[in-house]
Amino acid sequence: MPTTVLLLIFIATSALHPPATSSAPFLGLDTFLTQQFRHDPQSTNDSFSSLPSSLKKSLSSPSSFHIPSLISSLVSLSLPVSLHVRLVGPSFATDSPDLLSSFLSASHSSDHFQIISHPADQFRRTLSHRLALRHSFHLDVALSPPSLSSRLSTALQSLISSTTSPLRSSLLPIPYDAIDQIIKQDFENEKPVQGVYVYILSLGSTSKPYAYSYSHGDASPGVTKCLGSIWTGKERYIWIDLGAGPVDYGPALSGDGVLPRGEFHPLAALHGRPKSQKALLADLASLIHSAYQVLIVPSLRIPVYFENSLVVQFIHIYGSESKDSAGLDWKAIERTFRDEVNDGGLLLGGQSLSFNHYSINFEDCSICSFAISRSINSYTSRFLFDNYTLIVSEYLDSKRLHQILSDSAEEFRRAAGLPEEDFGRVLPVYVFDLDHDMLLLLDRYHQSIAFRDMVIAVRTKIAQTVSDYSCNGRHVFTRTRELERPLVGSILQSMWGVSPTHLSWSLRHNSTLVDYTWSIGQTPFGPFSEISTLSFVQKDAARRNVLLTSLNYSITSAIDVLDSIAAHGGDRNLLKQSQHVQFTQRWNLFRHKLDKAVSALSHFDFKMALFYLRSSDHDLYAMHSFVYHASQEIEASLVCFKDPPFPWASVSLSAFGFLAVFYVYGKRDRLFRNKRKQF
Repeated sequence: MPTTVLLLIFIATSALHPPATSSAPFLGLDTFLTQQFRHDPQSTNDSFSSLPSSLKKSLSSPSSFHIPSLISSLVSLSLPVSLHVRLVGPSFATDSPDLLSSFLSASHSSDHFQIISHPADQFRRTLSHRLALRHSFHLDVALSPPSLSSRLSTALQSLISSTTSPLRSSLLPIPYDAIDQIIKQDFENEKPVQGVYVYILSLGSTSKPYAYSYSHGDASPGVTKCLGSIWTGKERYIWIDLGAGPVDYGPALSGDGVLPRGEFHPLAALHGRPKSQKALLADLASLIHSAYQVLIVPSLRIPVYFENSLVVQFIHIYGSESKDSAGLDWKAIERTFRDEVNDGGLLLGGQSLSFNHYSINFEDCSICSFAISRSINSYTSRFLFDNYTLIVSEYLDSKRLHQILSDSAEEFRRAAGLPEEDFGRVLPVYVFDLDHDMLLLLDRYHQSIAFRDMVIAVRTKIAQTVSDYSCNGRHVFTRTRELERPLVGSILQSMWGVSPTHLSWSLRHNSTLVDYTWSIGQTPFGPFSEISTLSFVQKDAARRNVLLTSLNYSITSAIDVLDSIAAHGGDRNLLKQSQHVQFTQRWNLFRHKLDKAVSALSHFDFKMALFYLRSSDHDLYAMHSFVYHASQEIEASLVCFKDPPFPWASVSLSAFGFLAVFYVYGKRDRLFRNKRKQF
């Protein structure tokens, strides 16, 4: 009986005094914030003063802070992503979903979002390439209904029988859109969905080996058509056909990121020697994990901050008397982005996107001629004709060209007649249309390169060249006069921080990894695709990158506030009673909004996430103000203490001991005489 009474008293005491680190829900707060979103979706005004008194009272607890626990809760924020994997085909056993789930769960742990380029100083708090927010996936693996497999098999067999065998390839080029239409219909039937769907196709053996083509027309000696086995849709789904191929693409001679022909890559898991079900699913787990890292939670190319106005300035520097627009259709580039904006992609609430076009002749731009002449470098290559021959070629040093354009921005603006943009983010896109009769690329390999503050592209009179990449056993031809697709990819990198599908930052390797597995199909990046349209990968990344940058700033800035409080002796010593109550209310409101922003991000509700983050900026600013003003009011004071009393006891004891030792030493002969006589 006494034990029961003590237990009840302990429970009641715990309910009255919850621990400081608990995050109890605040009843009515979500309703209030939802109403504020309807009235002020951009959160331009601070809504704290409009909070009801009952909510302010509930936000006033706890009465004290444990700063290490608060910092730990901030850095442990994680973004959950729903990942739905559908196994399509008769070759998957009934226990395949459970086994694949166990492999994926074992291979993945919560990891931080990464950023490729060296960011600004505020990101260098711990590791320069790591953001404060983590991510993790929530798995849902299941077998698809047999009807989907039957429809896909019927469509595939029909396409194989109606397609003419090519002369220069062992793989039958099958148009991807027939298969994609069936999978898209199945995805539409799953709506409303939260997350990304990955369809793994294993439809059985076919009469001929095949792969998917992504553009019209056949390959020829001067035109390369790269085949693949994957597709990323405009909606949030990916499908991978394990029966297609095996395909190979990547660097032809040397370099990282090659997808080799054979059974060693997970995409070729069904080709080559037969594998057990467990080995096959292990390869699939590796493939899905790679797709998750590269396509669903890709690395940021650069940090991107929210701006209301986004302006792209196309600056065409031409040398000939008549401008050649073939391969450089400004309207087509603009249309690519406009179509996505009209479909609700790329931009966040309140943002606007505009394009301006300017032209300037080399004869009227001395700084243009100077920049090109100073940036030209040369290199030598060995070619085997009748014997080995050294050939000297030229290229443009992109870093030097960028430096000259940056240093001479004002002079260039006057020469090109560019207006001054007072607000928003302005991205100049410099296109040098040269009258050279020789090939001239940026850094030897690139038609266009993205920098933080500009995009630089170049083309000459040479129509095409053989690149250092190959696919399906043949070298890839680059059409150097066509700049639309390279410019779309570069603008995505500079304006929205979208990483190319073949680049990702690896914390384990502490370097940028190159992998061209996913650089085929619907992507504006890489040399193996001709498609300029954007998939959900680029559209989601463009909006998510802005929110991740803002969220990272909020977390690191909040940690700075807590560190400042700790440096001044804690919240009780720094803040007065009235300030402490308001600071507590602001902190709890700020923390609640961060949780809601992460939750909205996990549901791909970018507008709501932006509202919560911009609303939390008001609370963050108020907390900074509280700490700043409180630290200014701290006055240095000198407190004088009374001298301690004289230690008579210890001094007397020490003196007595000293006298005793001195007395024994002086009487040593008499005291020890009897001892001597014994010897």
